[in-house]
Amino acid sequence: MSFKPRKSTQGRRPPSFLPTNKKPAPPGEEEDHIKPAASTSSRYFCIAILPREAELCFPQLNNSCKKRTRPHSESMIIYTLLPSFSLLTVFLNLLVIISISHFRQLHTSTNLLLLSLAVSDFFVGLLVVPFQILLSEPCWLLGDLACILCTFLPYITVPATAVNMVLISVDRYVAVCDPLRYGTKITPKRVKICVLLCWTYSVFYNFLFLFDNLKQPGKYNSCYGECVNSVNGHVDLVLRFIIPTTSIIILYTRVFVVAVSQARSMRSHIAAVKLQRSVTVTVKKSELKAARTLGVVVAVFLMCYCPYYGICLAGYDFMTGSSTHIIMIFLVIFNSCLNPLIYAFFYPWFRKTVKLIVTLQILQPHSRQTNVL
Repeated sequence: MSFKPRKSTQGRRPPSFLPTNKKPAPPGEEEDHIKPAASTSSRYFCIAILPREAELCFPQLNNSCKKRTRPHSESMIIYTLLPSFSLLTVFLNLLVIISISHFRQLHTSTNLLLLSLAVSDFFVGLLVVPFQILLSEPCWLLGDLACILCTFLPYITVPATAVNMVLISVDRYVAVCDPLRYGTKITPKRVKICVLLCWTYSVFYNFLFLFDNLKQPGKYNSCYGECVNSVNGHVDLVLRFIIPTTSIIILYTRVFVVAVSQARSMRSHIAAVKLQRSVTVTVKKSELKAARTLGVVVAVFLMCYCPYYGICLAGYDFMTGSSTHIIMIFLVIFNSCLNPLIYAFFYPWFRKTVKLIVTLQILQPHSRQTNVL
């Protein structure tokens, strides 16, 4: 098929399908980069505007967003490193969930809190990373309602993680500072109620912001192909970071002081009755070891979450999909992936249960009663 060149388009307005954010100029006053030469055919005219169309998310719309070019290193992190850590996070935390849920010996108050934390970390790997990859795309193509849901629903796990850390700190505080009444104060039933309240708070906390944005989806977008939602940054910073972090630091500082004093009293307490001393020392050592292990978990949590909220506290704003935002998301995934590895390093029972799970011995009858401690 052959194309005949058109007559000169000089003095005419550009065709209506051309993407432009400006009003058409009067005849004869078009911009130089749009106005073709007298001898230019229509095919040359189309080639001239192709690069400009390729930069837009929706070339047929006048107020379409421009596509953001992404460096190669950033693309490697988004499409290779983040999905890999996401799968590893899901797998490792699934092992923790199966271990604590299946073996009855592990149904203790402290392990129930670890189970809740593992569920939170599991959903971080399962939901947060895939949705963040979608949100970091140069153009948002799924609509305003999907934008709101993808922004808020995965982040139910973030406040749940913070509250779980507070509950773990309270558990260790009572175990170390008031060991004689630990069994009566911290019972599995009370822990289950606290975990239920933790997740209820996380869901309602996110739906407060979700409801505000659902009133008029897309009202914060400046162009088509953008996903922008409104969050009260000050309230979010106080409820998700300042209050939980302050509580954790205060509680674990007290635990550390008491643990050091108890360790000194153990070494100096020689006059006690031998049998009574051995039982007391054994209990204290186990509680102190648990406090040390969970102290590492809490410290890693603070190191991974503080940079993100520290940047917010400094008043610095970063866009979703930017390099800074991707690094912050990677730190969150790294924290959720690291927790099971901490358990494997400090808890012999976790190594035993992983072996039983991998070798499928948990499928055998009465495997729930297996001695793993």
